[in-house]
Parts: sequence; C-alpha cells; structure tokens
Amino acid sequence: MTLTRLVSAFAGVSSNFGNNAIVVRGNSPQSLQWKLEGVEISNPNHFADLAAFGGGGITALSAQLLANSDFFSGAMPAEYSNALSGVFDIYMRSGNNQKHEHTFQIGAIGIDAASEGPFKNNSNSSYLLNYRYSTLGLLAPLLPEEAAGTTYQDLSFKLNFPTRRNGTFSLWGIGLLDHSDDTAKQNIADWKYDTDKDNQDVNQYIGALGLSHKILFNHKQYLKTTIAARTNGIDLHTESLDSTLTASPKDVIKNQNYSLILSSFLNTKMNAWHTNRSGIVITSLNYRMNLKKAEGNGGLLRDLVNENGGSFLVSAFTNSMLNINDRIKLNAGVTSQWFSLNDTYTIEPRVGIKCQYSPKQALSFAYGLHSRLERLNYYFITDKQGNFVNNDLGFSRVHHLVLGYDLNISEFLHLKIESYYQHLFGLPVEANSTFSLINQQNDWFVDKQLTNEGTGRNYGIDITFEKYMSQGYYYLVTASVFNSEYKAADKLWRNTRFNRNYALNFLVGKKWLLGKDKRKVLGANVRFSLQGGDHYSPVDVMQSITQLDVVFNENLAFSKQFEPSFTSHFTASYRINKKNTAHEFALKIINLTQYKEIAGFKFNHQTQMVDTIRDPIFIPNFSYKIDF
Repeated sequence: MTLTRLVSAFAGVSSNFGNNAIVVRGNSPQSLQWKLEGVEISNPNHFADLAAFGGGGITALSAQLLANSDFFSGAMPAEYSNALSGVFDIYMRSGNNQKHEHTFQIGAIGIDAASEGPFKNNSNSSYLLNYRYSTLGLLAPLLPEEAAGTTYQDLSFKLNFPTRRNGTFSLWGIGLLDHSDDTAKQNIADWKYDTDKDNQDVNQYIGALGLSHKILFNHKQYLKTTIAARTNGIDLHTESLDSTLTASPKDVIKNQNYSLILSSFLNTKMNAWHTNRSGIVITSLNYRMNLKKAEGNGGLLRDLVNENGGSFLVSAFTNSMLNINDRIKLNAGVTSQWFSLNDTYTIEPRVGIKCQYSPKQALSFAYGLHSRLERLNYYFITDKQGNFVNNDLGFSRVHHLVLGYDLNISEFLHLKIESYYQHLFGLPVEANSTFSLINQQNDWFVDKQLTNEGTGRNYGIDITFEKYMSQGYYYLVTASVFNSEYKAADKLWRNTRFNRNYALNFLVGKKWLLGKDKRKVLGANVRFSLQGGDHYSPVDVMQSITQLDVVFNENLAFSKQFEPSFTSHFTASYRINKKNTAHEFALKIINLTQYKEIAGFKFNHQTQMVDTIRDPIFIPNFSYKIDF
C-alpha cells in the first residue's frame, strides 16, 4: 500500500487512485506540504503533477524505510509553515546497527531491494537503503493506453552516525527518475480524440539530500540543524500530426527547480510544565522555467513563462507547550514567512488546548492562521508583450478552527470526532471571471492575470473509529461529511472542484499464525471506500461542436458533480519465517471491483460529440520477497 493510499483512509482525506493526489478537507492537493526528515521536499510521487498537481503515480518512498511519521489535516503547530491544507511529515528509520539485513522483492510491476546494517562491528553507526525499478509494460493490457511506455525507479537512503560528545549526524536522501511516452496512431481513420494524433515524451526527476545534526547540551536542551538540497525537473514535449502525418510542436515544458535549505531549531525544557521550541528555516528558490504552447492547431509556440533566477523564502517560529495542570495542556506559538521575490510576509498565530477531563475522555480546540506560496511558474506568467502580470502575487491564506473529542473506549478501541471550519482568503483569481487557482488540477499552461481577491470556506465533521491490532486483527472505520466552496471575482459562492461532500472508508486486516512452531503467517487486508465525486463545469455542447474541442460553461462553474465512486483494494500474503531467512508470497490488487474512474472529457471527432473519459485502472501485483 502506498503512502497516499494509507493516508487517504484517514478521516478528512480522500484520494483518486488514478492520480494519487491527496485532498484534505476539500482543499486542493497542491496545498499539502510534504516533508522528509523535517525539511520540505518536492512532491515525492512518480510522474508528479501530470494527472493532478500535488499527485502522481506512486509514492517514491518505500514503506520498508519509514519510521513514525506525522500527518496533520489542519491547525498545524507553529513549527510548520508554507502549508495551507495540511502537512505530511515523513521520517526514515535508522538502520539496524547490530546485524546486516537484506530484502529482495520481485513482482509484476518490478523489483524492490533494501539493505541495512552496521558500518562495522561494535559500532552504533548504521546504513539503510532501498532501490526500486518498475516498468508497467507487463500490465499494459490492464491499464490506459498512455501507460504502456512507462518506467520509473527510485533510491532512498539514511546513514546514521551517533558520537559520544558531538551528537548524532545523519545523511539522508531520496531520488527518482521517470519516463513515459505516447505515440500517435499512424492510421488517420483511428483518430478519435486529439490525443490520438499526438506524440509525447516526458522525463522527470526529483531529488533531496540532507545532512542533519542533533546534539544534546544537557538533559533540558538540544539543538537540531539540517542542511539540505532539493531539486525537481520535468522535460515534456508534445507534437501533433496533421492530415499529411507531418508533425508540428504543440507544447513544451522545461522546468528545473533547485533549492538549498538551512533549518535549525532549539528545543528547551524550561521547567516541568513549560517546553519551548524556536527555530528558523531559510530556503533559496532557484529556477529555470520555460512553458510554451502553440496558438491554435499548427501555430507557432509562444512563451507563457520563460524565466531564470532565484529568490528566498524565510520563516521563523517559536512554540511553547504548557502543562497548565494535570488535565489541561496548551500549545501556543507564532510563525512568520517572508518571500523575497515581491517582499511579501505573513505573521501567523497558532494555539491549541486539550482538556483531559476524565481518564478516557478529552476535548480539544485549535486555531491557526496558515499560508502557502503558489507554484513558482504562476509568478512569471507573461502577456504577449512579454510583461510579467503576476509578480506581485502574495500568499494564499486560511484561518483553521478545529474542535475535537477523544474517547478511549478500551485498551484497543478508540473514537475520535473533529468538527472544523476553514476560512480561506487571498486566493488568486482572475478579474471578471469564475476562475480561481483553488480549482486547478493539471493545467500547466495558465496564462491569466491574477489578483489575491478570492475567498473560500471548508467546513465539516470527521469521525474515526479504530481497533488497534490485538488478537491478530485490526479495523478502521472513518467517515467525513463536508462542504467546500469558493468565491471568485464574480462574488458568488460556488462548489470547489474538490467538494466531494462525503468520504467513507473501512479497513480490516487479520493475521493467522500457522504450523507447529507458529513460524508461518497468513495475512489478509481489505479496504472499501465510498466517496462523492468531484464537481465540474457543465459542457457547452453547441460551442464544443463549433470549436471541435471541449468547451465548458464557466458561468455555471462547478455546478455539476460526478457520480459517487466505490472502490476496494485487497492484499493477501503468506510468510514463512526460518532461522536466517524469511520468504513471503503476496497478491495485491488495486481496484478489486474494477471501478472505472472518471478522468474528464474529450471531443470525439468521429461522432462530433463530447465523451466522458474513464480510466479502467486495475492492477494485480503478485510478488515474491525474501529477507535474509
């Protein structure tokens, strides 16, 4: 199960399995922040930002590397900045410093190899690394046509070096390479959609490398500092064939982003009831971006964005945790951000309080003001005269209010209920239009002049009922009911694209110990999900026929909703544990019920009508793994 599929089972979270994008309480997936070892990284998904901004194909971090990680769905503490909807704060575990362990897995979608152990005997230092390579060629008959030319690989590692006097050093990193291509159909009679006559080639990469240092000054105070570099790039070329099979450029994306990051905080236990954490993060944002799109069929490519340069994002925070008494805990702080490109800044207070009014029950309340930069290419959109039109865009902002109730029914049963309200403001919108960036899904070629005059609101209730693993089984039931709306320049409240209204999940898993010595383990896990569909703007059929392309009625923006989706995923495994080795056979099926997810609309040139496109994604993966 990928990280996204795991997280999407949480209350308040939903995700389409086709694009791996995480929707938190109705917010856009690109408003979620990803962090690794405490540092913000690029979206760590293979084929990131193609089908959906903030999503991708599959998470580049293997579950074999993960330690305890945090997922925040609102009202984050002050140490988290540049996040609008939530934060996924991922940590890798340290490798085994006592003995060497290795894992190799092969399956229908590729290979997965991991290794860990001490650098030398009688040393506390350790290494941990994982490499994966995959091609979807074997599964091509079960996937959409454009997935046939898809390959990807990733590498993750963490090296840990504890010292006696100078603290603990860790060197960590992640990198991925992706390639996909699609070839035009050579028989003109087979051209149903515009994409049938397109050749497209996409290469992508993402990387992050960091050196972290943690040192304890005494039993009350420690300092953690990280120096890191991150990068991501995409090179996409699309050309379209005409009736003579002559190719002409259609669009080009050549984007490179690379940053250097300094993150440092001091954690101090002032006394028995007060602990403070204060720190600073300095991020250099360097970029080389070129987005081109042809004007009309066979027209010349025009630069929408063409910019090389750099700027800085600087944030500082202080946060205190106060034990008021045995029952009441207070978490209060403030964070601030400054963006050097246009000299904009924020000051964001955060506060949370928890009252444990009985041994099994607690009430909590949290408030936070949060902000996030938009994608950097939006700031460098140019008009036809080459003038920047969005250089002065500020942060998108939101007030979060959360009221929660926790009940520990027993040692293994837990109930959690959260209600929330979010007021979004400063959202980029276009004058005299229903357009807002809050609804952006995967359009790289936006060329609009934007202002921070849009607003939005999300409100709802999340319920989680879970049984922790005991007696060999667990289950998790989550339910979310919510509403997500926005107001563009026309000052009318409308549904956002991601206003799915409800999401229900049920997960259950069971393990059976077999054999006389109980060294054989049979396991099964199943998940069922039911959620409302995305909203969309109705198709203007007459204009679409006239223009031979899909045209939406934006006067009725996002007034329609796709049908609800019911999906299921299943995993079964059989593990044989021996003295020095273990063998595992597993079958994982994504979309067991073969639900055909809606992927949008295309104009059908053969029927002269607009078709609703569905992706019949069904992925069975049989694998064998050996641990030794």
